[in-house]
Amino acid sequence: MKVVFLLIAQPHQTLHSLPIAFEMATRHPDVEVHVTCLTKRHLDYVRSLGKLYPSARVVYELLPIPSWLTKLIERHGPGPFEKVASLFFSRHYFDQFQAIVVPERTSLYLKRMGVTKPRYIWTRHGAGDRAIGFAKDIKRFDFVLLSGKKVEERLLERRLITPGNYYMGSYAKFDIVERLQKKRSRLFDNDKPIVLYNPHFSRNLTSWYLFGEAILNYFANQDRYNLICAPHYRLFNSHQKQGKALTKRFAQYSNILIDTGSTSSIDMTYTMAADLYLGDVSSQVAEFLIRPRPCIFLNAHHAAWQNNKDYRFWTLGQVIDNPADLKKALPVAFARQNEFVAKQRAYVTETFEHCEQGPTSPGAADAIVRFLQKSA
Repeated sequence: MKVVFLLIAQPHQTLHSLPIAFEMATRHPDVEVHVTCLTKRHLDYVRSLGKLYPSARVVYELLPIPSWLTKLIERHGPGPFEKVASLFFSRHYFDQFQAIVVPERTSLYLKRMGVTKPRYIWTRHGAGDRAIGFAKDIKRFDFVLLSGKKVEERLLERRLITPGNYYMGSYAKFDIVERLQKKRSRLFDNDKPIVLYNPHFSRNLTSWYLFGEAILNYFANQDRYNLICAPHYRLFNSHQKQGKALTKRFAQYSNILIDTGSTSSIDMTYTMAADLYLGDVSSQVAEFLIRPRPCIFLNAHHAAWQNNKDYRFWTLGQVIDNPADLKKALPVAFARQNEFVAKQRAYVTETFEHCEQGPTSPGAADAIVRFLQKSA
């Protein structure tokens, strides 16, 4: 049996499926596991993580795409056109596999391109509440991995999954983050509380374009808090010059750390280090809350969020409509955290059902292999 773990998106999705590939290769030596990326840089990152799983025998490959397309991706990142084009030019590559395992949904285009032999398996990426995580095309996957009841209930409610064709209790990212934890270093040379500002990339949802400048200026002009500004990886992925300029502009402030796209921004370095989460709609808040801590949510677009399942996580802290309210909201968030602890714990339990029981990637790897054997 041959299975490919395909990584065609930006690196922030990598950790959501890669640990399952390593566990499958370790636990099922009869399965030939391939990990395939679009660029050498991404593949090198994957190889470096493979050192954390020394027993995993994996075949590392670049997707066979034209050199001009590779250069385009290296220059601008894998946008929608680049991803679909990559799938088209490499469509025959996938005929050798019994399954294609992905953390994104763009790869479903392969079915339209005639790649119908392999089973399509979705690991998901992130564990947020937004509607995008419950899109109609999910039902086109043959098998889906879920993190907990919260996701299961919404997918069943929309008839996007059926019993027997999904596995519940997997959040692979936590497994590899646990292995990386030993290498963490101190981020600031003081003991002041650390605030993580984590704006999303979608222009119609993010607080960045309306509030970002004011937030950075606020922290630059106070000495009570440290700030990590680590936006969603995609915010600056195609605008690296702007990202470098922003970092340079605030480099003089020792209490501000800006990261517009390093591996530290995707491997929970900052969510584990921060004392308070400041954000809008990124699913990273769910990962942050595996240890209950204060949260402040920024309603930059006047969203009607109350009683809305897509904004359920906004019930886990304060919601403010203006960055000018930060001066008051920050001390209140720390003072009133006890009011939110029970809600935060319940939310995490429903979101990541089995994560306290140890690594979840081994179970996910076994579930995929069982499904493929059964459906062969």
